Amino acid sequence: MSAERLTQELRGVLAGAGLSGSFLVRDLSTGEEIGIDPDIEFPVASLVKVPLAVAVLDRIHDGRIDGAAMIDVEPGRIASPGPVGLSRFRHPARIAVDDLLYLSTALSDNAASDALFDLVPPTEVTRTLRDAGISGIAVRHRMRDLVETPAEQFDPGDVHLAHSLAIGSRTAGRGHPVPQLDVSRANSGSARAFVGLLEALWLSARFPPGVAAEVRSFMGQNVIRHRLAPDFSSDASKWSSKTGTLLNLRHETGVVEHDDGGTFAIAALTESMVPAATQPAAEAVMAQVARTMHDHLRAQ
Repeated sequence: MSAERLTQELRGVLAGAGLSGSFLVRDLSTGEEIGIDPDIEFPVASLVKVPLAVAVLDRIHDGRIDGAAMIDVEPGRIASPGPVGLSRFRHPARIAVDDLLYLSTALSDNAASDALFDLVPPTEVTRTLRDAGISGIAVRHRMRDLVETPAEQFDPGDVHLAHSLAIGSRTAGRGHPVPQLDVSRANSGSARAFVGLLEALWLSARFPPGVAAEVRSFMGQNVIRHRLAPDFSSDASKWSSKTGTLLNLRHETGVVEHDDGGTFAIAALTESMVPAATQPAAEAVMAQVARTMHDHLRAQ
């Protein structure tokens, strides 16, 4: 089957699950790739924690930040479903910068991320990417902004109303009355931009080797394994990734390394038209589409 016909069929699979999205799979050995609208810009939610880790580790590597320095972190005291780690703590904690990096990247702890943003503000994270020649990712705000959406204004039984607002309010230019969903105000990027960042972390010399190795290690320890991981983890392959979730957005970007030497960077950025917070079928379809594209490329 041709790549064009395959992607057309996969668009139908996504639509059948109430999804649209931007996908890109790239063979890091050859540079060959297959995608579905890979250049569409999305709010990226917690995917931004990968560029954040890069920027902090870059400053640890050159001595501007001490990874062993202890940081006083205020408790998040968040009671709503979703956030983990320090975000749910009820009391202050003192944690080393190196450990905040683990919590932020592997556990997707928003409070840990914001403690790191205190050290490297969003504009500096973007500048770090640009200095390394990575374009297409804009870092504009901290993670605490992600817990100030309409979803937090409703009782749990009414959270579908927040999703309905998210679904029905996007403009043709990808603007949105909810700031976190407006690509001109949110942390944003495309599937192509994130695959480019992954390629730089796995292959190129754009970042110091120690920085890239640490980011790869944190992504390999990602504890969120319900989205693409079931289709890419096995005894013969390693899946390293970061997820991002906000209202009707579900993302994951990562690298699968096969025992035979094949290495593929994958980005799946999606939005749902179904007003529900929990959608296991959508998660499964995301993985199915990404895996089918990967298998087509690997067979070439």
